[in-house]
Amino acid sequence: MNDTNNKTNSPPTPIKVFGEGGGPGEETPFFKKGFPPPESPATVNTLAVIGARGGMGKLIVNKSRAAGLDVRELDRPLTPEKIAKAVAGADMVLLSVPVYATAEVAGLLAGHLDGRQVLADVGSVKTLPIAGMVEHYPGPVVGTHPLFGPEPGPGDALRVAVMDGRPGRDSFATAAVADWCARIGFTPFASTAEEHDRAAAFVQGLNFVTSVAYFAAQAAGGDVQKYLTPSFTRRLVAAEKLITQDAALFAALFEANPYSHEAVRNYRSLLNLAAGGDVDLLVRRAEAWWTAKTEKKDNP
Repeated sequence: MNDTNNKTNSPPTPIKVFGEGGGPGEETPFFKKGFPPPESPATVNTLAVIGARGGMGKLIVNKSRAAGLDVRELDRPLTPEKIAKAVAGADMVLLSVPVYATAEVAGLLAGHLDGRQVLADVGSVKTLPIAGMVEHYPGPVVGTHPLFGPEPGPGDALRVAVMDGRPGRDSFATAAVADWCARIGFTPFASTAEEHDRAAAFVQGLNFVTSVAYFAAQAAGGDVQKYLTPSFTRRLVAAEKLITQDAALFAALFEANPYSHEAVRNYRSLLNLAAGGDVDLLVRRAEAWWTAKTEKKDNP
């Protein structure tokens, strides 16, 4: 029997979800004895949203108000007077701004925060934005990423990655943010900046770049139009918004993610396998997304 299991008689809280039955407890990844300090918020009741007119900002404002929180809204222009009024007394100041603007906005806010307030963001990339917040603000910093858009469907899982800005030191603040997420109807789970960005480099970045490269490989029109199949058409439809409306956003996220180019290099090596005739090997690896039998097939 594992000795770790003997340290407590209570069953461990599932890592996937925070706050079931009253907030994070000792078995959640973000609990540390001695935190939070008495002067720091243990619960987010007052929230200032920077970038409140954006899609995600509006969603968070509406859900937070519906849960009974006091919410202040702030958007451009970010004048010192407007900033001071919006953030005064807020338990958490949440940046809902483009990832490339996070550090700049954090710099504008830092002088108006008291060092006890939580500074957090909702960016789709975490390493560089968190570094920017930590550089400008000595108080508690938390990174989050809602894994859904500003207009989620009724069946969408509203999962949110939540992580310490300064691993360990900011864990009490991360617990408070995770609790806030749960209270407004989201499902928070523990993450780190590196784990998040490596995953996002595949899920978001590589999906975008390979879709762009795929459709750029063949000019539209001409004889190819006679040969379009239903499966190709479905892929074309699925990629339309990504390329024709959201390309600037995903290109910016791709460049901001420190693991994007590594993901592309790995993908290129797999294409080289296909070029060398090893398509069967790629198929066996890809099947892992749908079946548990892949490992057995790879090791007959």
